[in-house]
Amino acid sequence: MKRKRRYGNRPIGLFMLTMLIVVSGCGSPTGSGAAATSEAAEPDGAQEKRYTISWTMHLNEDVPADAEMIRYVEDKFNVDLDVWNLENANYEALLDLRLAQGEIPDLFRIRQPQDLLKYQEQQVLADIPAGVLEHYAPNLTRQLQTNAPGYLAFGQLDGKQYGIPVVNSTNKFRVPVVYREDWLQALGLSVPTTLAEFEQVIYAFAKNDPDGNGKHDTYGLSSEGMNVVFGAFGQMVFTEQLYFAEKNGGLVIGALEPEMKEALRYVQKWYKDGVIDPEFVTGENKGGYKHLSHAFINDRIGMTSMGNYYHWIQAGDYKTFNAQGEEVPAEAAFNALELTSKNRDARIAFGPPIIGPTGQSGSKAYDLLMSYTAIGANAAKEPGKLARILEILDYVSANPNPEESMTMKYGVKDKHWTWPGASKDDVVVLPPYDERPNYTNQIGANIGMMVPAAPKGRREQWASTLGLDRHGIYNALKVPFPSLIKNSPELIKLRNKAYIAIITGDRPVEDFDAFVQSFLEAGGAQVLADANTWYAGQLIP
Repeated sequence: MKRKRRYGNRPIGLFMLTMLIVVSGCGSPTGSGAAATSEAAEPDGAQEKRYTISWTMHLNEDVPADAEMIRYVEDKFNVDLDVWNLENANYEALLDLRLAQGEIPDLFRIRQPQDLLKYQEQQVLADIPAGVLEHYAPNLTRQLQTNAPGYLAFGQLDGKQYGIPVVNSTNKFRVPVVYREDWLQALGLSVPTTLAEFEQVIYAFAKNDPDGNGKHDTYGLSSEGMNVVFGAFGQMVFTEQLYFAEKNGGLVIGALEPEMKEALRYVQKWYKDGVIDPEFVTGENKGGYKHLSHAFINDRIGMTSMGNYYHWIQAGDYKTFNAQGEEVPAEAAFNALELTSKNRDARIAFGPPIIGPTGQSGSKAYDLLMSYTAIGANAAKEPGKLARILEILDYVSANPNPEESMTMKYGVKDKHWTWPGASKDDVVVLPPYDERPNYTNQIGANIGMMVPAAPKGRREQWASTLGLDRHGIYNALKVPFPSLIKNSPELIKLRNKAYIAIITGDRPVEDFDAFVQSFLEAGGAQVLADANTWYAGQLIP
């Protein structure tokens, strides 16, 4: 019998009582039950009350207490907003410190999806009663149901809505495969499409002096490039999470699959032959912005798959608008900018994920589910506060009015931004703010959550022309569960240690089977069983 994915309330096992996923209550509120729930969330007189609401958000820079757009929202909704300035790079540590001190934010940003269960078990999250989210955040709910059907259910635990999924539609674009085009040209080579062609290219990068400096100081690839090799065998390995794949009607952990043994034979040989950067163990990034591949930027490797598509924009890749509303070539960004700043003649080329022996290919792709927005447990104890928070969240995140939506994201029209012309698909940030990368934090704008929408910007159109919306390898597991949270840290360490030892030749490839067995005995078997119980609950006859 043919089976298909579904999101529903099919029983999925006793161990998953804390993870039971149901969709009931995700539709529009109807009848007296929904009305009663809404009235309970916002009792009589609540609209006149001025609440103090603590708020967490993505921050690259502190938000001043008197920030202009914070005052705008405060005046509009009769509230006082207390923005917690938690640096994004250390967000979890800073948040957990405040939680340990007994403080709980009212608007609770959960940056890592797997942490939803952790915070629910700590009893610092409020459940959002059925019908309340739809009533007080109708635009946000509508966009989730329309553009990310089924994802609201991922925020449910014990049948209650604890998390509002933050869905990034641009994650339909996988991580790019990038080469030094000037190196390829110097060596008379083309962008590879197969594993055999890839092997030829990386050996030439390592052995044939592609930068022409007369020194043996270049390599083919490093850690991130290896994932493209593993993708040629159908799996992802070097990731921050355990990556699961759908196979033979169930879920498997990619790093344990037998085809990885064959992939490791290639990689071990390349390392022995001096083709892989010996510093791959410490990664390609050497500090600062985490998506920069310093190994690539500094002429050490000629191929990578680090960062996202927008980290590799070269000058002129597509047209954008300047402050006068004129079409101009896009400027180089992030990795491409750093590379050409260091070496003006350097160029990059995008290639497809290489095709392996059995026709498989793919590069890493990030799931559309990025994080969660939740309500702090204390907020639900104050009558009317939960409703007010949801109203604000809806207004700043999913405003259907284009101008007001852009105002919430970019600031005051004609002061901070303007439309480039008749079209309202693009925004032009005005001087001097166009020279301040974190100006939205500085003025207190963009305090909402990302909502899913069809990617239609010029940058995303450019990504489509590169084929980045195809051949992405996504994690097939969408939700956390107790055994995964408990065992993942040690299992990831065990995975990385074994793979590195085999790649460097400290262990023979034949030890792969022993690694798999030790992984399963260290909690991996339970994780796999629980993942497949969840997966079975997503299928219907």
